[in-house]
Amino acid sequence: MAQSSDKWEGRWDRVKGKAREHFGRLTDDDVEQARGKRENLLGKIQEKYGETKEKAEEMLKDFERRHF
Repeated sequence: MAQSSDKWEGRWDRVKGKAREHFGRLTDDDVEQARGKRENLLGKIQEKYGETKEKAEEMLKDFERRHF
């Protein structure tokens, strides 16, 4: 998981706009609050979409496949 976390932090500035577009229910503030931390973004997705952690994880993995 540390490698994944490093990957997120290192690429965050380049992909945060794409995260905002991909997850349309997230606000700019939500994306900024994630600060490149995968787990933080996962929590925001769960909250805004009202999904289980497992479903939010699937959504986030789809985003990673497309943009990482």
